[in-house]
Amino acid sequence: MEIRFAKEEDLDGINSLLYQVLEVHHKGRPDLFFGGVKKYTDDEILAILKNEETPVFVAAEDGKVLGYAFCIFTEVKGSHILKDVKTLYLDDLCVDEHSRGKHVGKALYEHVLSFARESGCYNLTLNVWSCNESAMGFYEKMGLVPQKTVLEKIL
Repeated sequence: MEIRFAKEEDLDGINSLLYQVLEVHHKGRPDLFFGGVKKYTDDEILAILKNEETPVFVAAEDGKVLGYAFCIFTEVKGSHILKDVKTLYLDDLCVDEHSRGKHVGKALYEHVLSFARESGCYNLTLNVWSCNESAMGFYEKMGLVPQKTVLEKIL
C-alpha cells in the first residue's frame, strides 16, 4: 500500500468512498443528511486536487483507492484574541468498507500528521459527528482530544 497525493485518475475510487462516508452520516442523522449522494461534484473534486491549500491523500494498492484524506490549511493571523496559528484541518477521512481493519486509516492519519508537521502547522484539527461512534473511537485511539464541543437542541 502506498500513500500519496490524490490524482485525477483516482476520481472513481474517491467517489465510491464519498458515497460510503455520506451514507454513514445519513444513517446516523437522517434529519440532516440526504442518502445516496456525495459531498462533492466531480468538478469540485478536480478543483480541490489542483489547490495547494486543500491537499488530498489516497491510500492505494494495485491501482485501487482504499482510503482518502481531504485536508484544508487554515491560518489565524493578526487576531487580537488568538495567537497566530497555522492548522491542517482534516476535513474527511474514509476507508473503503472492504479495507477496514487493515490499518489503512491509521496509515493515512499518520501520513497526514507527518505532512502537517512538515508544513509547519501548530496542530491538526477535525470534526466528528457524535453519531459516528467508530470514527470517534478511531480518533481517540490516535490520541486526539476534544478542542471544543458543538451542542444542539432540535426544535
